[in-house]
Amino acid sequence: MTMKTQFETHSGQRRTFIKQGALGAAGLLTAKAGAWGAIAGANERVRVAVIGIKRRGIPLIRSLSSIPNVQVTWVSDVDSVQLEKGMATAEKDLGYRPQTERDMRKIVERDDVDAVFVATPDHLHAYQTLISLQNGKHVYVEKPCSHNLAEDALLLKAQERYPELCIQMGTQQRSSPETREVIQAIHEGVIGNPYKAVAFYANSRGAVPVPVEMAPPATLDWELWQGPAPRRPFMDILADYNWHWRWHWGTAESANNGTHEMDVARWALQVGYPEEVRATGGKFHFVNDGWEMYDTMEVNLHYTGNRVIQWNGNSRNGYTTFGSGRGTVIYGTEGSVYVDRDGYRIYNRSGELARESKGEAEGGIALGGGGGMTTRHVRNFIEAIRSGETLHAPISVGAVSTSMTHYVNVASRVEGGIIKVDPSTGRLADPALMKRYWGRDYERGWEPTL
Repeated sequence: MTMKTQFETHSGQRRTFIKQGALGAAGLLTAKAGAWGAIAGANERVRVAVIGIKRRGIPLIRSLSSIPNVQVTWVSDVDSVQLEKGMATAEKDLGYRPQTERDMRKIVERDDVDAVFVATPDHLHAYQTLISLQNGKHVYVEKPCSHNLAEDALLLKAQERYPELCIQMGTQQRSSPETREVIQAIHEGVIGNPYKAVAFYANSRGAVPVPVEMAPPATLDWELWQGPAPRRPFMDILADYNWHWRWHWGTAESANNGTHEMDVARWALQVGYPEEVRATGGKFHFVNDGWEMYDTMEVNLHYTGNRVIQWNGNSRNGYTTFGSGRGTVIYGTEGSVYVDRDGYRIYNRSGELARESKGEAEGGIALGGGGGMTTRHVRNFIEAIRSGETLHAPISVGAVSTSMTHYVNVASRVEGGIIKVDPSTGRLADPALMKRYWGRDYERGWEPTL
């Protein structure tokens, strides 16, 4: 492969400020009349590729369309029908039609792309992030940034290797003004010493059909969809969202949605890797269906300094224990804080409301999400590329928070539900568990490497 050579050759062209010159390449884009009027005179522009356009890709493109001097030059999806359907929506938002390509590996080798947005299934995230970095691209990768703990460690090393490149994880609540405000207040002592945080999520997901092996749809490039995952026959349930609930490709609800809330909890408590993780849960709904993971989970992650984060996940029982479908409650010695995507409430030690603030609309438990918070997060990433603005969710933060979700998954699968972690490295303390759960097998030629 020539990726590293290409990076070394072109890295000077892909630095923080992106010049306009390469945009004149013939055939780069088919634009509607007047689409470029507002930005034709720009001296600096960030050229973007969006990888994956089924759900999260569309809100990302919509956010990108609202940011001046950003050009979506390429869009990729491995399903030709979905690609065309998504492009129809994207063209309306953008006012022009980017070029398309099924194989994202070809896109990241191009000189007309400065940044890559990864919005694909979880098992592809680390591989696609790394191959983009190796080709000199900044990367915005949706949560979770990895499929397993070894990939988190690899991404942390990648940031060290490519310090000139921005790597942001799509935990968009990090860019919420209200969340940032209340986290700062917590750090300044508004509730005394914070010692416990409960991250929660509740949904009423239905039954998943028992999977049936079959030939993949003619419109789907099954080889590219599998990517680094060892090869398996196509199953009918994989054409949509239900790959999330198969260990081979998905990462369970803890990483699917819990990444957001556990990240906020870790941010509030200012902790890194835990010392011990204790899990209790199981699959209690539609027990004979095609969902092979737990659907109900309560986990306690214990940290040095006698701090604890609890993950309370109920994928298929929508009872809103804490008053809404998702959020985080932080307990301190002098009060408590409730924070979610709609804002926050601060309570004193007697449980009386002391202060509250409402935020802007953002998708809650709806598939795909999107909204003002996403746009703020995307804008932060773009401004980090342009002017060196501090990233709100750099991979140095995102990879550690994602590891929390993988600890949950490992603890849920071991006898007794308890695992020990080395808090200085994040590695599992038990050598046998390290061997079995730290990483995964990869399809030959698709291994995520540096």
